[in-house]
Amino acid sequence: MRFLYNILFTLFLVITAPFYFLKMWRRGNWRERFGERFGSFEPKVKQALTNRNTLWLHAVSVGEVNICTHLIQSLQPRLPNLKLVVSTTTSTGMGELKKRLPTHILKIYYPIDRRLWTSRSLATIHPEAVILVEAEIWPNFLWRCRDMGIPVFLINARLSERSLVGYRIWGFLFRPLFAGLAGVGCQNEADAEKLRKLGCRPEAIHVLGSLKFDAVQIGERRLTDTSTVLKQMGVGADQPILVAGSTHAGEEALIGKVILALRARHPNLFLVVVPRHAERSKQAGNDLEGLGLRVAYRTELTQTTQHAAGSKDCLIVNTTGELKDFYKHASLIFVGKSLRAHGGQNPIEPGALGKAMLFGPNMENFRAIADAFLAAGGAVQVKDPRELEQTVDALLDNPARREEMGKAALKVVQENKGAMDRTVEMIVEQLKDRRILVK
Repeated sequence: MRFLYNILFTLFLVITAPFYFLKMWRRGNWRERFGERFGSFEPKVKQALTNRNTLWLHAVSVGEVNICTHLIQSLQPRLPNLKLVVSTTTSTGMGELKKRLPTHILKIYYPIDRRLWTSRSLATIHPEAVILVEAEIWPNFLWRCRDMGIPVFLINARLSERSLVGYRIWGFLFRPLFAGLAGVGCQNEADAEKLRKLGCRPEAIHVLGSLKFDAVQIGERRLTDTSTVLKQMGVGADQPILVAGSTHAGEEALIGKVILALRARHPNLFLVVVPRHAERSKQAGNDLEGLGLRVAYRTELTQTTQHAAGSKDCLIVNTTGELKDFYKHASLIFVGKSLRAHGGQNPIEPGALGKAMLFGPNMENFRAIADAFLAAGGAVQVKDPRELEQTVDALLDNPARREEMGKAALKVVQENKGAMDRTVEMIVEQLKDRRILVK
């Protein structure tokens, strides 16, 4: 089985390599510590690990990094004798790790899943345990962990129906890997049942809730003075602002058409677009300018920039890590990847800010969370751009309803907190049972 997987993965890697490198090039900073993806580490990394017991946490990209950084804050007091190592897959994820975590926590890139490269990485880090955030199941990495006797935890686990079908088709490969997980923290009972079907041992599964509710920290230090940025854009203090967050290809044009359609009734409506991937910002801008909207980019603003009132219709935030800061000033929020793409994006951050929000029909990756907001009246789900236009129009005319929605959304967030403490307890108890150093 391992032999077959490695042949197939090597063929896949060769075929997709051009697209892989193109994607990294677009995101930028891909050369830095590139060798870590192949299990090759600089001497300073090896020196930092000398004579240390380590715990390896893995967060794929920005969303998982946010959870991981808050998990570390809760874990550190319980694991004072373990050196924490955090890996990520993307350069944007690495940028967030550097911003959010202190220097004494080692940050590395996760290896590409070839046997030699994963073996090199694990031989260098040699962790006492590995914690995977959400669902990152790579066979060679997990096989090598099993061979070395390293327990692996999967936390905040969620599985879409699409992922469930894929894992079941390849069940001969993945079933033993799921069965070998030391502990699994699920968001809800539905995910727990899916993981049982995939081979996870029932005694290893714990329904703990979603860590995303705990990972939203509104009181954190602000990275951006968004009020100043909006003033520079010529946006007045009472001017209505629609923030479209984490948008995907095609959505910017749809939202731009909505803005144009609403101009007769809401001529001062200002649009802030934050694409999910910053490298798409130029295309998003081109789509909006093609509709006749006047666009500015976040990175073009300097301390001396000052646009006249009404001279711009839209700001495109072509940076990372600033979405929350712009959400704070929104009159209304649209959660992206829900109109044109599959899966949706996280609606918890708008809810934690007490903001009225909308999203499209495609919220598969956040189904339970989206349903909680909808049931409480903290969000509105629209089926298409036409309904989006009608709903935005109605909500802009009804500030009282927007306020009610925001309060309901905030209540949902507050009622669903606590998963972080339960997850830490699960991990710590398992480590105690395995006689790994804990407090």
